[in-house]
Amino acid sequence: MVPLAADLAAILGDLLDERGHTPDAKGPVFVDAKGKRLTRFGLTHIVRRTVSLASGHVPSLQSRSISPHTFRHTTAMRLLQAGVDLAVIRAWLGHSDIQTTHQYLEADVEMKRQALEAAGVTPEAQVRFKPSSGLLALLEH
Repeated sequence: MVPLAADLAAILGDLLDERGHTPDAKGPVFVDAKGKRLTRFGLTHIVRRTVSLASGHVPSLQSRSISPHTFRHTTAMRLLQAGVDLAVIRAWLGHSDIQTTHQYLEADVEMKRQALEAAGVTPEAQVRFKPSSGLLALLEH
């Protein structure tokens, strides 16, 4: 089992203390308003409600579709772009097959292609370097 970072362990410990959990408790850590286990639907509701509230301060959020999967995908992409090995990302995401995680690598390549295209760097826009006469004269000596 991988040990938790000290700060994360402290935060989870505080949450468990706040909820009255003992170290041997079997109940859920994350709960809904009724104290029952938080489901993915409940989490989606919390994220959407929070995004709705935040969009009053950040209007661009109104046109975005943000879900728990958005956080998962964004984190995976940031890990990939930071050079984290795909197998580590697979383990972090809980994918049983590396091919499932491979879609992030393909998405990253596609993002890079789109960035080049937006900058006007495409196979069709072949620009050849044309040295100045001064540079050519320098190279001839």
